[in-house]
Amino acid sequence: MNRERLERLLGEVKSGKASIASALKQLRSLPFEDLGFASLDHHRSIRQGFPEVILCEGKTPAQIRGIAGSLLKHHRPFLATRATRDIAAVIKRINRRAVYHESARIVAVRDAQRRLHGRVLVITAGTSDVPVAEEARITAEVMGSRVETLYDVGVAGIHRLLGRHQQLTDAHVIVVVAGMDGVLPSVVGGLVECPVVAVPTSRGYGASFNGLAALLTMLNSCAAGVGVMNIDNGFGAGCLAHRINAFGMKQDRSG
Repeated sequence: MNRERLERLLGEVKSGKASIASALKQLRSLPFEDLGFASLDHHRSIRQGFPEVILCEGKTPAQIRGIAGSLLKHHRPFLATRATRDIAAVIKRINRRAVYHESARIVAVRDAQRRLHGRVLVITAGTSDVPVAEEARITAEVMGSRVETLYDVGVAGIHRLLGRHQQLTDAHVIVVVAGMDGVLPSVVGGLVECPVVAVPTSRGYGASFNGLAALLTMLNSCAAGVGVMNIDNGFGAGCLAHRINAFGMKQDRSG
C-alpha cells in the first residue's frame, strides 16, 4: 500500500465511508507480507517513496511470480532488476503494462501519472559501459527523476565531454559509468558543483581485474564530492541519484 492509498483509506475511515474492520483487513499487508520464501516490505514506499524492488538473480520463476504478483497488486510503479527475457515473460503475464528493457536487464511498470522532476545526467566512458548506465537510467526514471544521457565521452577523447559542458553544469546529480582505468568520474567531478555518483564496470582487458582497477581509481578520486558504487551496480547508482535529486527538489519547494 503506497502513501496515497493509505491517506485515502484513513480519510474514508474518518468520514465513515469505510469501517475499522475493513480498514484493518486492508492494512494486514503492513508492514510486511510473509510469502513463506520471502517477506515483502510493503511499508517501504511509505518510508522511502518507492516500493521494494525485485533482484531476480538467484530466484526461481515461481518465487519471482509470487513476489511480483503481490507487489503489482499493492504498488505502482514496479521494478525487477537483473531479469532475463524468460523472467520478463513471467512478469508480463501478470501485468501487460510491464516493459522489458533488455540492455538494462530491467522489467518495469511505470506510473503513468507520475511526473518526472529535476535533472539527472548519466554519462558513460564507452559504449561497452552502456548496459550498466541503462540500468541506472531506467531505475532513476521509473522512480520519478528526469534523466538525460551522455554516452561514449571517455578520456580517450576528452573533447567529446568538454563540448557538452552546459549539459554537465545543468545537472542536479551526475552518474558516471566507466570501466578500464575508471578515471572519468574524477574528471567530471572536477568540472561540476553537483554530486557525482561513480560506477565502475567490469569492462576492460586483463589488468582491469573485472572492474577492480576502475573501482580503486574511483575510490582514490582527486575530485571532491564523488561517491562510488559497487562494480556494475547501475541500479544502486540510479536509486541514489534519484534520492539526491528528489531531496534537492523537496528542499527547493520547502525553501
